[in-house]
Parts: sequence; C-alpha cells; structure tokens
Amino acid sequence: MVTVGSQAVAGYDNGDTGMRNIAVVTLTELGFSGRRVAEVVGLTPEYVSMLRGRARREGSAGLVRVRGRRPKLSAVQVRRARVWRAEGLSDAEIARRLGVSDKTAARVLTGPDAPAGPLAVQDELDLDTETVAQTETVAQPETVAQPETVAQRETVAQPVVSGGSARIGEGRFACRYAGAMLLHAFTDRVGATDVFAAAGTPAAGHRFDDTAVLAATSTVFALGFASLEQAKHPGRAQVGPLAGIEVLPELRTLRPRLAAIADGCDPLGLQRAFATAMLAADPCTSGVYFVDEHFVPYTGALPVGKGWNTKRRHAEAGRVDTVVCDSGGRAVCFTAAEPSGLSVSLPATLAELRRITGPDAPIMLGFDRGGAYPAVFTTCRTANVDWITYRRGKLAVPAALPLRTTLTRGGETTTVVCADETVSIKDYGSARQITLFDAGKPVLQILTSDTTSCAGALIWFMRARWRIENLFKYLDFYGIDYLADYTATIEANTRRIDNPTRKAAREQLKALHAERDQLRERIGQVHTDRALSIAALNRASTTAQRRIHKLEKQITAAEDALKTIPAKLPANLIDPDAKRAIHRAGRRALQMVLRLLAANAEHWLAHHLNAYLHDPDEYRATTRNLLHLGGTITYTRSTIHVELDQPGTPRLGRALMLLLDEINTTPPRIPGDARPITYTIKTA
Repeated sequence: MVTVGSQAVAGYDNGDTGMRNIAVVTLTELGFSGRRVAEVVGLTPEYVSMLRGRARREGSAGLVRVRGRRPKLSAVQVRRARVWRAEGLSDAEIARRLGVSDKTAARVLTGPDAPAGPLAVQDELDLDTETVAQTETVAQPETVAQPETVAQRETVAQPVVSGGSARIGEGRFACRYAGAMLLHAFTDRVGATDVFAAAGTPAAGHRFDDTAVLAATSTVFALGFASLEQAKHPGRAQVGPLAGIEVLPELRTLRPRLAAIADGCDPLGLQRAFATAMLAADPCTSGVYFVDEHFVPYTGALPVGKGWNTKRRHAEAGRVDTVVCDSGGRAVCFTAAEPSGLSVSLPATLAELRRITGPDAPIMLGFDRGGAYPAVFTTCRTANVDWITYRRGKLAVPAALPLRTTLTRGGETTTVVCADETVSIKDYGSARQITLFDAGKPVLQILTSDTTSCAGALIWFMRARWRIENLFKYLDFYGIDYLADYTATIEANTRRIDNPTRKAAREQLKALHAERDQLRERIGQVHTDRALSIAALNRASTTAQRRIHKLEKQITAAEDALKTIPAKLPANLIDPDAKRAIHRAGRRALQMVLRLLAANAEHWLAHHLNAYLHDPDEYRATTRNLLHLGGTITYTRSTIHVELDQPGTPRLGRALMLLLDEINTTPPRIPGDARPITYTIKTA
C-alpha cells in the first residue's frame, strides 16, 4: 500500500510492475521529488525519471512493457489475414501480401495464438495509409501516373504456362535477390527449358512442376546457399519469383522431388545437353580441355573406399569427381566414382567429353603431373585425343639446344627460353618434350603428344591449366563437397589390396638376408681379433661359413616361393567378411548438374559484365555481389519486367546499364515460362 498521510494513494500486488510504475508517476505528479519517490519505492532516481518521460510520451501504455519479442504482425494485419483466409487464399499468398514468411502467417492463423472462432467477411476494413504501407512492401513504379489501390497490387493467380499451381500469372514482387534474374540470360542460351522438361515428369497433382523445382534449386545454389538444407535461410517468397513461382518449395518438398527426378532421368545426359548447347553458342576454338579429380570426403560409418584428400594431405574415405573444363574455365562434363586414380577414371570421362564435342572435334587434354603415367597417355592415344602434362619426378637432361621465343597474347609480350626435342617414354613410346629454362637452368619439362603446335603456345596452355584449379575454388562456393545422398549398396569388396601372405614372405626373406649379413660381418671380426688363437679362429670361421651356406639355400628357396605369391588379391579372398559401400550417385549427380549450371551462368555473366567494367581482379566478386542486388519483378500476361536497384558505385552502374542493353537485344526467358524478360535500372 502507498499512502500519503492518512490517505491511500495506490495498492497493488508486489509482482505487478505496471501498477507500481503508475503509482511512481502519480506520486511525482503530487509534488514529491523523484529522489524521494525512488527512496520509498526502492528504485533509482534515474529509473523514476525514465518512467516520467515514458508517461509524457506514451501515456499509461508506456508504463506497462510487454515481455518477449515484438509480434511480426499487428492486430490490424492479423485481422486482415483472417479475412483473406476466409476468402480462400493460401497461406503463401497471405504471407506475400503481408511481407512475412508463410510459416509466420500459418502460425498466426492456425497456431496456438490464433484467435478462436470464425470471422465474417467484412465489406470494408478501417485501414489507414500507414497500415497499407506496412502490408504492401512493393514500391510503386515511377511510370504509373496514378496511385494503385491495394486490390490492384495483389497477385492474380492466372498462370500463362503449363505446370503446377504455384506458377505466377500476374503480380509484382519486391525481391532482395532481383539481380539473380540476370542468370536467365545464360540458362535460356543453353536451352534450360527443354533440358529440364526432358528430365522431369508431368506435374499432375503437384503444386510445383519439375522444371520449376530444378530452376529454383539451381538459383539457390547460385545465390551461395551451398546445400539443400541451407535453402531454408533465404526468404522463400524472395527466391520463388526468380524461378517463376510464388514461393520456393520447402525442404520437405524439395528433397523428395529432386530425388524422384534423379531416379527417373540420366543426370549425365542433362549435363551433356547443357554442355553441347553451351559449346554450340560459344565454341572452344582452341580445342584445349583440362581434367582433374576432386576428392569429396565421407565421414559416415559405411565401409566406403579411401582416397587421397589433397586439402588435408592424407588418405580418408570418400568419393572422387573427375571434372573437365575448357580453356576458358567453363565446366563441361564430369563423372563420379570411387577413388581410383586418373588412369582408371579417365576412359569414362573421355567418353562423356567425346559425346559432347562430337567424334571429329580436335581435343587436347591437359592434366597435372599427378596423372602423368604411361597408362593415361595410352588411354588418350586410344581415344584419338592429344595430351599435355608435366614430367613427373626428376627433370631429364635435355639434348636439344635452348632457343629464345617471344609470346604475344592478349596484348602482352613474354619472352621464354625453351628446348624442344623428342624423347622415349617407357611403356608408351615417343613423345615431345619441351624444357623451360630460367636463369640458364631448366625449371620444368612439358610432355605432349602434339608434335606440330608452337612450343610457346603449348607452354601457355599449361599455364592456363590453373583454370581448372580456379574452377574447383569457385565450385566450393556452390557446395561441390556435399554428398547430397548417403544411401549406398553394400556388396562384397572385390578391390585388389596388398596380399598379407606376400608381405610375411618378404619379411621372412628380409630376416634371412639380415642373418647372413651378420655372419659375414662376424667372419671379418674374428680374423682381425688378435686375442683369438689360430684354432679358435678356424673353428669360428668354419661354423659361420657352414651357417652361411645353409642360409644361402634358404634364401634361394624363399625367393623362388616369393615369385609365386601374388602381390595383390581381392579383399574378399583375404577376408571373406570384407564389404564395401557403393554410393548411389544419381541423386548427387543431379545436384551436381544444377551446381555446374549455376557456376557456368555466373561465369558467363561475369565475363560479359567485365567487358564494360574492366576490372580483371575483382570482377568475379563483383558479379557474385550483383546477384544479391535488390529490385522489383513484375509479371504481366505477356512479359516479365525486372527493375533493379541502383548499384553501389556509378562505375558499376554504367557497366550494368550497358550489360542490360546487351541482354535486352535478345530477351531471355525463365525455364518453363514463355514470357520474355526485360531489364531496367531504377532511376536515382
């Protein structure tokens, strides 16, 4: 109880903070100082002063603070959402109108905090201008003469393409990733609509058609969300319009749909279709391609084969992707298998590359010294493919005289000193060897089957081999290390491993050699020992020689027996319980195709932007940031218009404007949507 003299001013429960704050302000209004009130109530004078300020600004409502997080939707917005729900709109559409996620809308409408009982549809709601601005986040274009009403800004579900019900008919969407719409300039160039349509199945009964699912997943990868699990981080309503659908499918929808598509199609066939269209539009005129293996680690409990992880510098369980890129750094094809080495995986990869380029196209395959084995050279020769690599191990002494050569490429001139000659490679035959000199000493040697090209051009091609290393670096951004699917088939392990019987025989032979050598040393020691008598010396020498004679026979027999023991045997012959797990790579391969599509789209966009930007150091990072440029996407019955926000710098704004002029000459299309896309930049 709070009393002034004999009069009671306030009474409240000890835990009622709101009534206490009201009493504090009341006492100050009666003329008591803030310090005296704070002393009586048990507060600080500063807190009393803060309460008085709240009361002046907000009234009594400012003295009672609601605990917890502030609700995302106001009471007026919740009321309007209930009206829309009564009209039959979906949670996704209601969430888009309110500018929140569909999960938030569903929680407000159907969760434990939702108002109970039905709500009759009203003819008109008392929404003021501020409330309308909160519920509609789409900016109004400057070309419209009169303001639009709320009803005009709402999406009309009138799809103009075949597919699921989530396809956008008409509407305007504010999107923080509007810059990613520029990627469709490449996807349309490689015929993504036809390729995705061939991979998918009719979308009867599905809200999202297969083409939309594939396009949306590739867009998620392009935005830097490297796995399907990370697809829940961006706003689903923000990513969906980039693929022509209202919202991005949820993870529980996305994962099984991608699995079903992968099980019903040939992922490598999809990559062949994309690569063929890409090379048809922008041919690889040099005919030079680079191949390398990328190790994908596995940390599960299944008996997966082991390979060499170049990042961690040790062997561990995992899989290997063999990837081929052209001399421009574009991903062309890939194969996936157990770790086995380039000499084993190259035939399948070369077959994929040959199916893409055609049977008569010239191919020169470049690889690192890790694959410089005669077996790899022979595989290339059998496939009628030229090869180029570095020499393994110690450099050979060049027999030809070095010559000075001047190279000119891209406006830059470089002088190199090299020796050109023909050498013989064991188990292969003759090959061309180019030795590069620096400061009068050989520093590296190049081996190749090409005997006609200029030596300087071949040196430049091997310097360009770093482009596949850069490709792997960029593909890390798209999640190339994710296995995506852990299902595997367990079967008997028939891989050949070291034979323990041969190892034991070698150890036995080694022990016999060591004992014989010790006896020979003993004979030398006794002959130099002056303390021994002649008789003792003869006895020791005779005994050692007899033992050595027996050891010689045992060594000969052990060597003959060792020749009959195979060095390697299938693992299941050594251990009948030996098993291995073979991952089912089809589902992961489909995601790999979508990742390569996103990487190639960014590569195309970056190089076309840099033609106007002229920033060779940062143009890739600039393009990646450009994909996150905000803007507005407007869908009409006949067109799709993308209005991008102003970039951060005038220099980038000018380059982007020139790039948009180039793209708008042949407007691209979203996969599965026949409407052309046009691009503009919002005026300052």
